[in-house]
Formats: sequence, structure tokens, C-alpha cells
Amino acid sequence: MNRSYTKSNEPTNQASHQPIAYHFYEDTLSSFPESVLKEWSLTNGIGGYGGGSINGALGRTHHGYLIASLHPPVERYLALAKTKEALQVGSRTFDLDCNLFQDDSLNDGNRYLKHFCYDGTVSFTYEIPTAENDTAVSLTKNIALIRGENTCVISYEIHSHIREESQFHITPILNFKEHSTSTASRDLRFLEMPLEKACGFTLIPEDQTNVTITSVCSQGQLQKRDSRFYDQVKLPVEVALETEGFDCHYMPYDFVISVPGNTDTMISFLCTLEDFGKMEKTFDNSYCSAKIEMERERKRRLVNVANYTDTFANQLVLASDSFLSYRQSTGLTTILAGLPWFTDWGRDTMIAFTGLTLCTNRFQEAREILMTFARYVHHGMIPNMFPDNGAEPLYNTADASLWYFYGVQKYLEYDSSPEGLSFIQKEIYPALLAILQGYEHGTDFSIYMDQDGLIHAGGNLDQVTWMDVRVGEWVPTPRHGKPVEINALWYNALCFMNTLIPKLDDSINGKELACHYGKLSEKVKASFCEKFWNPDMGCLYDVLPDDVNDVRGEKLCIRPNQIYAVSLPYTMLSKEQEASILEVVRKELFVGVGLRSLSRQNKEYHPIYCGSLDKRDAAYHQGTAWGFLLGAFYTAFMKVHGHTAKAAFEAVEMLAPVRSHLLENGIGTICEIFDGDAPHYGRGCYGQAWSVAEILRAYAEDILPYLSEV
Repeated sequence: MNRSYTKSNEPTNQASHQPIAYHFYEDTLSSFPESVLKEWSLTNGIGGYGGGSINGALGRTHHGYLIASLHPPVERYLALAKTKEALQVGSRTFDLDCNLFQDDSLNDGNRYLKHFCYDGTVSFTYEIPTAENDTAVSLTKNIALIRGENTCVISYEIHSHIREESQFHITPILNFKEHSTSTASRDLRFLEMPLEKACGFTLIPEDQTNVTITSVCSQGQLQKRDSRFYDQVKLPVEVALETEGFDCHYMPYDFVISVPGNTDTMISFLCTLEDFGKMEKTFDNSYCSAKIEMERERKRRLVNVANYTDTFANQLVLASDSFLSYRQSTGLTTILAGLPWFTDWGRDTMIAFTGLTLCTNRFQEAREILMTFARYVHHGMIPNMFPDNGAEPLYNTADASLWYFYGVQKYLEYDSSPEGLSFIQKEIYPALLAILQGYEHGTDFSIYMDQDGLIHAGGNLDQVTWMDVRVGEWVPTPRHGKPVEINALWYNALCFMNTLIPKLDDSINGKELACHYGKLSEKVKASFCEKFWNPDMGCLYDVLPDDVNDVRGEKLCIRPNQIYAVSLPYTMLSKEQEASILEVVRKELFVGVGLRSLSRQNKEYHPIYCGSLDKRDAAYHQGTAWGFLLGAFYTAFMKVHGHTAKAAFEAVEMLAPVRSHLLENGIGTICEIFDGDAPHYGRGCYGQAWSVAEILRAYAEDILPYLSEV
């Protein structure tokens, strides 16, 4: 790697390469309304994941310890919702389960919960009191997913401080459902069978007999339950979205383990959709704790490989790992757009590419992602959704292909070695040429270069920019015409190719191509500066509509897309214009955790993203703030202010709401969207790839290198 933005600098807010961990204590954990909305997540690198609330409750349909991916990274099914525990001490039983139910009754096992920790794995620590309120038994439950497997492991560390023996009960709460759906008791039909050589059992869903869910404990006795359904579970997040918000799970057995007095006891539990026969010989009392420590060590290595000495950067490096996944259909790495429900999308992948792979020194994954998209170029476009099970890819995006140029451009900034150039020449260069030809001469979805050199995109009901909501035949943000960010990206791509071609092709044809794209970029620049600048508002029009006489509607909306005309590597405007755009965006759209998608001054502005799907769709790009836009904002901010130390420190102060946010919704990660109005509550996916990636990229490239100059 020839260019390293931060590795050679010594930031003022240094942090040693210690594990990144997030801690919550009983003052937060004891409040169910507060703690149920703070969510943790784990991933297994093949599209599977786990998640829940920090108090141990299930808060949404997507919560569960093991959501397996049957066809990585898709076909995701919840297998293990969670485990619930109870400790019987003498005549008293302490139920550690925490959950809300349909009648608003609450299992309040969180009152025994003293500590929650997330460090890439998850741990809950409980304390069981004596009659005198001393600690009789303390218990720590550690959870991790095994990398590359649909397997969840849990280790229990139990410390008894009393003389008498206790009985510890572990109840696996199981299911087999598509992860975004709910189930009723009638849906839960399994063939169940105890294991012969281990303390455990298998469940085979009646409607999918090729799947076997194995639950096994390292010790104890397996006891069949009379009450077999974890029923009428109320999911607060779903209720807030105006859905029914109830679920049901299956719990056929308990594991019962004797815990001697005044001793330390370790217990291991495993739930898997893999072949347990291959694990059986190695599964013992320390198996799960060893796997958990392996995952912690893997996370520490990722932070060390990224090689930052800054806590915030390392937090984002840890968060970035959740979105990188293996894709079975290509055999290569891909990027999942967001947790818990998004899979891989072309636009999101390309925007997140730099932050997730280059800024974290994960160059093998970076090359695999670029190669994957190069192989699927069609009519000059990269896919917005990948094929699975023989389905055709979707190519319904105008910006993903242009963001692909930006990804290649950034790759060469980080690796301009002969090997890096050779990789681009052999694997990527033909795809770049195909994309430019497609856009210049016209491709699908009314995407074509007009006579003025600018790119037109979309028509009718097609939504091909990132503001792509469509509700039936209603299009809330009809950006048909010439969108500002599409043309900023187009100009950047042309300029980049003008410089790249001479490095890869010194033939006559290569020289002619470079000259052509150089002249075309000049034409685009002249047209852009003439037609997009709004002198009355001191910023750019968001879109030049098909009807050139239309001076109303979307044309005059103040939206954040114009920030890319300042932040991209090649831009067209004067310094004065760039400064004016930044000021308008900061005044009208900046909210600390993101940029609003529409100014509050607009009559179509929606302040809150909440309620039913129709209500949320109406607000999605009409005022809702987006975290990923902060990347371009901070790059533009540092550029306009001359990349000075003063500007870097001001940017760090402005980032304070993002640092606080890491402890608010999705623990250690950044939400997809936020309410446009204060307090800007996090909404949508609790972890979004481009939110994490773009903030990491801007922080690493544009802010950290200048913090040490004072």
C-alpha cells in the first residue's frame, strides 16, 4: 500500500491496541423501556447473524441468537431465538429470563443483571442474592457465532458462594422461520429426537426436512418440558411500527445441571445447523469458551491490522467487520448493506467499499468485491442486486456503476504499486470501459448522455437514484431528469479515466480514448456549472427535470446530494461556490448524526420516521437524516477549510453525536437513518454498512492526518 492516510500520523487522542468493548450496568439494564431499545448484533461472515436487546429480551422479529443463512448470504432463518436460564437455590427459583408479553406482563430477570458487555462477542453477568442480599451465586453468560458456520456457542461461568448445591436450568428457545416473519404455535411443527451420545436433541422442521437443528450441552440431564411454547411474546420495536408485534417459539427440553456449593463451574452450550457429528468428538466443557475467545482474538487482529491509534477509528473498524460476507453464488466476498434485514446491493457496496476494506487494510476482500462486480457488468451497468438460485440480477440503479469508478479510484490511491495496476488492468479495466460506453451511448432505465454531456436518468415510475422509494404508483421523490450527484459522479469518472488510461494502455486507441474522455469531461464541466448553479440560493439544484420550464418542485428542493459536487476527487466548481454549498448544507441539513434528505423549509418535510410502512416511506427521503452522507460532508468540510488542524479539531467536536450514538441504538455501530427533528432518534437498520464506512473513511482520510499538526 503506497498511500496511508493515518498510519504514519500520531493523533492527539491516542488509544493502545486494546480490545474495543462497550459496557452497560444495572442503572441502565434494570430499566426495561430504556434497555430493550439498545441492540447488540453478531455475524458469522456467511450472512448469518444474531441479535437482541442488552437486557436479554427479544424486541423485534429479527432478534435471535442464531439466524442462519442457508444460501450465503441469503435465505436467512431464525433457529435459536435465545436461551433462558433459571437457578434453583434451595426452595427458591430465580428466573433470569427477561421479556415482555402480549398482556404487558414482564419477565423481569433483568433485575438480576448487573453487567452487559459487547466486544465482538456478548456477555451478560447476573448476581443471585442471598436472603441477606449478599451474592449467593454470580453467573456470566458469553455468546458468540462461529466464523463461517451456522453455529452459536454459549459458555457459562458460574461462581457459587454458598454451601448448598444449586440446580441450573438452560432452556433453548427455538424456531425455524424466515427471519422477518412471526410464527404462531400452530406453525411450530418439528420431528424431535434426543441425541444418543451427548446431552442434547435435534429438531427437524416438518416443512424443510433437509434442515437439522442440534442443541447440545456439555453436561447435565435433558428433561422434557410440559409447557412447550414461548408464546405471546410482545416485540416493542415491531409494535412501534404499527404491526401486530407478537411472536411464538418452541422449547421442548430443559438442560438441568447440578452446581456444587462454593465452587466455580463452567458449562458449554451449542446450537448448530451444521453436522454435529463432525464436532461431537471435540465438544467438551471448554469447547465453547475456546471458540468465544477465538472470535475475540479475531476481532483484536482486525483492529491491529487496521493499525489506528485512535479509539473512534478502532470502534468503526470493529463495526465494519459485520458487513463483510461470503457470497456462495460468486465464491467471493460481498458487502451486506445493513443489519438485520438487508443483503448486498450494488450502490451500497460501492459507497461502503472504501471505508470497509481499504481503510481497514483488508485488500484481499477489496479485490474480490471489485472482481465480482466487474464480472456482472451488463449494458454498461453493475448489478444493484445479485443473482441467487438462478434469478437474473437487477440493474435498476443509475449511480452504482459510477460509484464503482470511485471504488477503483480509491483502490489505486491505496495501492498504486505495479501489482495494483496490473490487477486493475487485467480484472477491472474492461468493465470500466463498458460502463462509460453504456452511459455515453445510452442504456436501460432512460440512462443516457444528453447533448450537453450531462447524464439523464429515470422516467415514469422508475426510481434509479438512491432516493428510490415508490409506493404503488406514487413516487415521493421523482428525481427523473439529470440528478446532481449522478452528474458529479459522471464528471469524476471521466476525469479518472482520462488519467488512468495512459497508465494501462499506451496504444493509439488508448491515447484516443484518453483524449476523448478528457474533452468530454470539459464539456460536462461547462454544462454542469451553467445549468446546476442556483445563484439565488447559493447552492445547486438537486435535479434538472425533463421539463426545462419546470422551476418548481424537486428542482428547488434543498437536498444533500449536491455535497458530492464538493467532496469527490474531481470537482467542477469554484472555491467560493463550494464554500457556499457547504454552508447551505450545514445550515439546512446537518444534524450531527447525519444530513437531512430535505430542508425543513420545504412544505413536504417529514420530521419523524415512524409508524406504518406507508408513513415511513413518505418520510424516508423527505426529511429523514442519513448517516452515510456525513462522509461526503466531512470530506467537503475539510476541503473547504483547507485541511487545517483547526478544521480537523472542529470536525472532531462535530462528530460527538456519532460517538455518543455508538451507545444508543445498535451498540457499537451506526444506524441507517435518523429522525430529521431532534433528538434525531436512530431508525431503520440498527447497523448500516455505508453509515459506518463513510464516517470511517472521512475520519481516517480527511480528519485524523491533521489532528497532530498542533
